[in-house]
Amino acid sequence: MTGLEKIIKAIESEAKANSDKIIAEAMEESEKILAYAKSEAQAKSEEIAKKPASEVKAILNRAQSGARLIKRQTILNAKQKMINEIIDKAKNKLTSLPDTEYFELILQIVKKHAHPNKGTIMFSKADLERLPRGFEESLKETIKDIKDASLTISDKYAAKLDSGFILIYGEIEENCTFDALFNGAKEELQDEVNAFLFQ
Repeated sequence: MTGLEKIIKAIESEAKANSDKIIAEAMEESEKILAYAKSEAQAKSEEIAKKPASEVKAILNRAQSGARLIKRQTILNAKQKMINEIIDKAKNKLTSLPDTEYFELILQIVKKHAHPNKGTIMFSKADLERLPRGFEESLKETIKDIKDASLTISDKYAAKLDSGFILIYGEIEENCTFDALFNGAKEELQDEVNAFLFQ
């Protein structure tokens, strides 16, 4: 099992442990809202009782419908918050991988995003300073099956880059920072985390 797979397993088990607790809290909150709506209806029962039966029924139906909607929204918000927290934790875990595992991940991303021509790869200052010995050779090996692909490591660094890298092909820039990759896959990641936790 690779370091990345171990991280994913750890995040999954932590997420499972937290999901039931968060959903229980959301359910409790929504039940309080429902109870409050019922108590409000009871408090106004005298006033409501003076109205015709059809109007009373409509008022009660609206109150129950509103309370159910609030309950669903509370649970949905709790789920969304948890999904976002899990995705952020995953991104942070990847950013803080040990150097060997971090640059193995970088090479996997390079292989997926490299273009079939000459380009430059630009890292953050921190990543540039911790490049492992022989990384340039590993980079060549990674893209050898992509026809006409070659990458030179830029000796300049991207000041605003936190993790990941940028591929530069003339005027074209391929943003492979972790932020960009996670944002690009956000909907898919949300669907996967949702399916894992709540299906």
